[in-house]
Amino acid sequence: MREGFTFSTRFKVRYAEIDGQKIVFNSRYLEYVDVAVTEFWPWTGIEALPEWQDTEFNVRRTEIDYLKPFRLGDEIEAFVAIDRIGNSSLTQRFDLCHAITGELHCTVNMVIVNVDLATGRPVAHGAAVRAYLERLAGS
Repeated sequence: MREGFTFSTRFKVRYAEIDGQKIVFNSRYLEYVDVAVTEFWPWTGIEALPEWQDTEFNVRRTEIDYLKPFRLGDEIEAFVAIDRIGNSSLTQRFDLCHAITGELHCTVNMVIVNVDLATGRPVAHGAAVRAYLERLAGS
């Protein structure tokens, strides 16, 4: 496991994800983050909280630092961590590494906002959700 992270998932670069330069097309990195976050939330067990049923996270801002491209057939290990918990927001960090060499290829910082499903408006984290998130961030 990578320092500062308690969760990771692995997958391989597919042919459809590379561009004319035979490297992963830049927009695919956000899709890789989506794969990681889709695995992360069920892993946390937070979905069992009743307070979790009326809200969801929407992406507000994303910052990507491309360090080295992935290529066809590379195995990626995507690491996920919670860096900051705001009133209604959450900042997640993703390190996309080569699964075999461990080399860091890309970092992504993503701010997501807790949104009420009925109104579509930002809403503060409920007490139970906040406590759960704090435990995850402290892990």
